[in-house]
Amino acid sequence: MQASGVAGRLETALRPWVGGGLPVRLRAWDGSEAGPLDAPLVELRSRDAVRRLLWHPGELGAAQAYVTGEIEVHHDLDEALTHVWKVAQERGLSGVRPTPGAFARALRTAVDVGALGKPPRTPASQAQVKGRLHSKLRDRRAISHHYDLSNEFYSLILDPHMAYSSGYWRSEDPSYTVEDAQRDKLDLICHKLGLEAGMRFLDVGCGWGSLSLHAAEHFGAQVTGVTIAVEQKKFIDRRIRERGLEDQVEVRLQDYREIPEVTAGYPFDAVGSLEMGEHVGERNYGTYARVLHEAVKPGGRVLIQQMSRSGGRNGHPGGGPFIESFIAPDMHMRPVGETVAFLERGGLEVRDVHMMREHYVRTVDGWLQNFEANIERLTELVGEEVVRVWRLYLVGGSMAFRDGRMGVDQILMVRSGAGHTLPAVRTS
Repeated sequence: MQASGVAGRLETALRPWVGGGLPVRLRAWDGSEAGPLDAPLVELRSRDAVRRLLWHPGELGAAQAYVTGEIEVHHDLDEALTHVWKVAQERGLSGVRPTPGAFARALRTAVDVGALGKPPRTPASQAQVKGRLHSKLRDRRAISHHYDLSNEFYSLILDPHMAYSSGYWRSEDPSYTVEDAQRDKLDLICHKLGLEAGMRFLDVGCGWGSLSLHAAEHFGAQVTGVTIAVEQKKFIDRRIRERGLEDQVEVRLQDYREIPEVTAGYPFDAVGSLEMGEHVGERNYGTYARVLHEAVKPGGRVLIQQMSRSGGRNGHPGGGPFIESFIAPDMHMRPVGETVAFLERGGLEVRDVHMMREHYVRTVDGWLQNFEANIERLTELVGEEVVRVWRLYLVGGSMAFRDGRMGVDQILMVRSGAGHTLPAVRTS
């Protein structure tokens, strides 16, 4: 029997767009339903949900409606998104081009259900970053949008190290946690860099200081960290004082292009940069590579950990319309081979590339468990809309790494001009 009401009309109008019947069970604001009974249930709570999809078809409109609560998914979000993604792949929907007649029918349906009109207000949680792309001012604003929510917010999601990058999972034991994986990641990096007591170490884009503090406390390094996130610097400075590391760790509120040691010819013994290269942009990546090269002494080691992507899906190298609009504006990812080429052109000799994609799946899943366990306090801190943004972000991110659409890699390099001390036999 053909479905009736708003849901039935929408199902008919959407058929050319979804390559057949609905992949979900659809419930409309009038209570009508359409679509398979055994599929995830998606509720359109108001006409604004349809209006957003008319103005921003696809991922962005759906994300806007979800974070504002105009769309609700009455199902496990991961399972629902995985199901929809699988159907889209099976039907080849990336290549679907509806006819002019399909467009006309969709508009008539929108009129019939009262959904045609001006675009709804942009969600408050959506980034509004202005200025010249990857100028220092715009970069600070883009970073602030994501990282300055509050230190307490991130402390409720991340592990006690406050490491906001993929961990390194060395055990399948259920008692082995995200905290353990982050500790083992930090150890791995410090060993790869050959850090020893007294070595001068530069942490570019130091985040909340997990690597800077670990390198000082456990390897005796003299650490300089740089960040452009105000809240991060406040957090690290407090931890430095609490741990009595004032003589070993200095953190600066400083752009990577403004590190004075680079221009003064006073290079560091080793340099690390964890998941910061995604934020410098395609046009500036050569500059970033040269800064890493100039910041380390000849023969010194450089290690970056960076997310990779097989290609800018539909012209979205930052991960898609949702990520680029709500999470990390101006982010740019590329295949790992292209990043290696940038670094080599910057003068660095690439010695090892360590793929860690599966480790990120487990890391994000751990963050998601923390997120759900602390949902009440998180909602108090940032409100329901930002909480919905983050649930979609964490679930979608885990899926992207799980399904191979994104990866994460550690790239170890040395600066030529002097003999290096890398072992001839790989030990880790």
